[in-house]
Amino acid sequence: MTRRLLVLGGTEFVGRAVVEAALGRGWEVTVFHRGRHEPPSGVQSLLGDRTAPDGLAALAGTSEAWDLVVDTWSAAPRVVRDSARLLAGRVSRYVYVSSCSVYAWAPKAGYGEDALVVDGASPDAEATDYARDKRGGELAALDAFGADGSLLVRCGLILGPYENIGRLPWWLNRIAAGGPVLAPGPRELPLQYVDVRDLAQWTMTAAESGLGGAYNLVSPQGHSTMGALLDACAEVTGGHAELRWTDPETVLAAGIEPWTQLPVWVPPASELHGALHSADVSRAVAAGLRCRPVRETVADTWEWLRSRGGTAPLRPDRPPVGLDPAVEAKVLGV
Repeated sequence: MTRRLLVLGGTEFVGRAVVEAALGRGWEVTVFHRGRHEPPSGVQSLLGDRTAPDGLAALAGTSEAWDLVVDTWSAAPRVVRDSARLLAGRVSRYVYVSSCSVYAWAPKAGYGEDALVVDGASPDAEATDYARDKRGGELAALDAFGADGSLLVRCGLILGPYENIGRLPWWLNRIAAGGPVLAPGPRELPLQYVDVRDLAQWTMTAAESGLGGAYNLVSPQGHSTMGALLDACAEVTGGHAELRWTDPETVLAAGIEPWTQLPVWVPPASELHGALHSADVSRAVAAGLRCRPVRETVADTWEWLRSRGGTAPLRPDRPPVGLDPAVEAKVLGV
């Protein structure tokens, strides 16, 4: 019997990767979206704006049922609440793609799924801040589907083709431009991230296996480093850049913002590094998480980026990333 998936979204980044993973497994896929982007080929398309009055009419007006729903929403939790309540009884399992940001700040290095989560989140809330919005989305899924019928995928940094935040695309374009490049050190700085395709494959496998509860989903600690990431960028873009490794103190003294102005990078031994790059993912690994090499993620993202003329799509609700060339030149003394 063909299994049926409903993706709320499904036309960008994580949702699109989930759609492709499901199609590759022979699932029949429906995407519910606003019509702003072309859906992947081979899917049924339903249109609606979940934030608008009667925005779920296309879902409410059909008697279709699905085996699984995947929801990537990251703003007002009430949107997840309304969708989950509508689909309860018509879908067997609700997967909510959440975030490690739901943990109370600052989580201790090595934190697992039992770490404290943020206070003040509600499934009925309008948009507040990212951490509480994501936690509110989790609560909305739990309220409608229960602990056994909900899978909460708590992602960290997500990279790979279709990225619409701009982190890896910025590094690829900057390094492809050549010349001296400010490379924030140390080279051996550990990174945790998940390739969006590995995220999608794990999510589908976990859902097919009937898993429920929360799972931290990023690569295991030690999977990659800042040096490996930027070296791969230099290699796949042609090797015309000169990576100038610069100590964290110099970077910070120049007023450069970690994470945003230098995407992916945060200073070692900082609360931010502990939160972003030191999660315990043993539960997800035991449930089948496999992470491809960093070079494959970088090379495939570069191929996709070039197919778009070098310009990545950017979400309007996220701030731009990247370093001003004048600031970079001043720090490097060029």
